[in-house]
Amino acid sequence: MTEYGLIGEKLGHSFSKDIHSLIADYEYNLIELSPEELPAFLTEKNFKGVNVTIPYKHSVIPFLDEITPQARAIGAVNCIRNMEGKLIGHNTDFDGLKALLDHAGIDAYGKKALIAGTGGTSDTAAAVLRALNAAEVVKLSRNRKEGAVTYSDAYLRHGDGEIIINTTPCGMYPGAFESPLELDKFSHLEGVVDVIYNPLRSRLVSEAAKRKLRSEGGLYMLVVQAVKASEFFLSKEYPEETCGEIYKKIYNEKCNIVLTGMPSCGKTTIGNILAEKLGRKLIDTDDMVVKNCGMKITDIFLKYGEKYFRDAESQVIREASLQSGIIISTGGGTVLREENVDALRLNGRIFFIDRKPELLTPTADRPTAADMEQIEKRYHERYRIYTDTADFIVENNGNADEAAAKIAEELR
Repeated sequence: MTEYGLIGEKLGHSFSKDIHSLIADYEYNLIELSPEELPAFLTEKNFKGVNVTIPYKHSVIPFLDEITPQARAIGAVNCIRNMEGKLIGHNTDFDGLKALLDHAGIDAYGKKALIAGTGGTSDTAAAVLRALNAAEVVKLSRNRKEGAVTYSDAYLRHGDGEIIINTTPCGMYPGAFESPLELDKFSHLEGVVDVIYNPLRSRLVSEAAKRKLRSEGGLYMLVVQAVKASEFFLSKEYPEETCGEIYKKIYNEKCNIVLTGMPSCGKTTIGNILAEKLGRKLIDTDDMVVKNCGMKITDIFLKYGEKYFRDAESQVIREASLQSGIIISTGGGTVLREENVDALRLNGRIFFIDRKPELLTPTADRPTAADMEQIEKRYHERYRIYTDTADFIVENNGNADEAAAKIAEELR
């Protein structure tokens, strides 16, 4: 018998197993089921409790013997408990999404809110917004499903929306560079939350953050609903601080450490120290470009020019940024393209390794920093970009171990 787990169609992106391992001491597995396999799984009842995710939050309901009032009010189920052969459906997404809005500092009272999507989680979002006394709730879909308006209609008629909640999988790994909405169409927008948690900060949330809006991805919601689901499975309550502690631990484990800065500033050295200290994999984007192109960077510049190199660099940045829990050492000019910074921020925090230009070392294998004159010129040209794109600035004018320790401490 399976003890506990998560059922869904595609679960390769899920963090649920990691989270439940921190909540309680029980077996928890990811159980991928096709629509054809779902009925047999629920009929056999060979489990103690399961969480339910896309696309089955509505589909499981006919197989249940009982539904809690909270799940019935929402019309969707995200966890099922097996009580001696009797399947009871419940919904903890309500608690999770309500907590996420609060965590993001978004107050829905009296506001016009737009919900992207019409699935089970969108029903939860609507219920939460009503409970928080939102003035108006509008659902969006591609085809006016279940009375929703289309995205085009939303731009024309609901540009005064103040809160956006994305409940669609648009922007979820591996399609992390997609976004369900164009935020420039909404002139009164105050806050954005996305139930997507992989990447940690979806493109939609990243665009909101750029506009200085209150915004957050779905990891905190995932943690809260998981803790509430475990309480439902085991008929117990956890201490109030449990959700916050697990959230911080999972976020830090999944968040990439991105190192930016001038050539020879110490990115690779610091990256290797952190990799050993934290047990993380280190990726060097320059090395990836060399491997993909089959030639040294100087040869790429000589044969094809800088634009060719920058295009190749952007491609490997996109690939690296989709991973989680790694260290990414970037090339000196990576931050010159906004698309690179946007990609790196999906799953990472950016640490600018700031080393005085007189301590930098020119080498022939760095085409734009081959001598001291070039180094000083590039440093002053790029310095504002480095600082503006960084989440944290680390001085490295002395010992690389000390710089690495500062990054490790910042993560804690």
